[in-house]
Amino acid sequence: MPQELKIQKHDVSSKSAPSKGILIFFLIAIVSIGLAFIPALNNNVATGIANVNVNSSHTYNSSTEYGTILNILQYGRSIHILAMLLVGFGFLMVFIRKHGFSSITATFLAVSISIPLYMLIKSFGGEHFAMSTIDIRTFLFAEFAAASLLIAIGAPLGRLKMDQYLLMGLLFIPAYIFNEWLILESGYFHGFLDTGGSVVIHAFGAYFGLGVVSNTIYKFKDEPTCESDSVSNQFCLLGSMILWIFWPSFTSAIVAPERVVLTVINTVFALCGATLATYIFSRIIRGKIEIEDIANAALAGGVAIGSLCDTTTPGYSMLIGIAAGAISTIGYSILAPKVEKLIKGTDSCGINNLHGMPGILGGITAIFVTGNTVIQLGGIITTVIIAFVSGKITGSILPLIGKKEVIYSDEDEFITNH
Repeated sequence: MPQELKIQKHDVSSKSAPSKGILIFFLIAIVSIGLAFIPALNNNVATGIANVNVNSSHTYNSSTEYGTILNILQYGRSIHILAMLLVGFGFLMVFIRKHGFSSITATFLAVSISIPLYMLIKSFGGEHFAMSTIDIRTFLFAEFAAASLLIAIGAPLGRLKMDQYLLMGLLFIPAYIFNEWLILESGYFHGFLDTGGSVVIHAFGAYFGLGVVSNTIYKFKDEPTCESDSVSNQFCLLGSMILWIFWPSFTSAIVAPERVVLTVINTVFALCGATLATYIFSRIIRGKIEIEDIANAALAGGVAIGSLCDTTTPGYSMLIGIAAGAISTIGYSILAPKVEKLIKGTDSCGINNLHGMPGILGGITAIFVTGNTVIQLGGIITTVIIAFVSGKITGSILPLIGKKEVIYSDEDEFITNH
């Protein structure tokens, strides 16, 4: 290796080395989260463990048997969602050619910080806020929060250091929980319909991410551009297919048992509609198929059907999917540069096209079921505002712990010479 290149690599490595103070802060934070789950310090955990011990020492009756079966079924779906979070989202984001290690590691970190933090915060508070810690539903809701965070990091993907993704997770989860409580639990938006999280999960994550990157374009105007190649795009397609396969488990995770089959069929029909619409609109608009459209917009049906996943019918689900696929493809091919110019920031993964606009579409379609236009639109608008403002605040805090030296690249933070 030429001496000049050795010196250059050494300089990049030394510049991007994280402050030991920041790493110690994160270590203290995660140890504190772990300690906060000790039964002696957390009455919610103590009560949950006591209930488990009591139930396991008694003979099952029909009620406890039903609860056990339901828990087992929801456990299965929770593992499917973990596959979506780590493998699906992880590989979906490796489309950046020289950023694969970073994308996968950022996914690991986001999931690993968000699930415990969500469950910790929700283990405290009053009866209209707290959730039982030792409960599969709480774990599922924590996974939903992790999914929303992964959506959000898609906007600045490639332009943050690893420790900034961790900090983003620490700031994101409290904002997400506040919005979730306000829209779904507080009673201020009573009747708001969003079973599968089109608005509360997908739209919130998207507009939080856009808030993070807003007014940042000038910081990266002379930096390298985001590049992909055949190999990185094939891994991205793998992630997309994994998400496609397990999406019915995501939407059916918390629905009533008698509605699971309907929800699964509705979700698959919506995904089919989006996939077919993506192919048609990509050909119409671009002339040839853009693989970015297939890998992303084909999933838009799963996003949009969330609000109505357990209440509509397969035919309407497919129509919703077709509309979502069309909107998402138009977003990637036409609207994306206009949105980036509007917010003065770069949306690396196009989260507005896949999660933002289709999420809003899903929330709006619920009006036809609820008939309550004011509540439904009010919940959507409130979510977008809270997400964007909290994302904007987060975006102003992240630079305080440094800056990524080589954007869209692994070389400044990973050992790449294997």
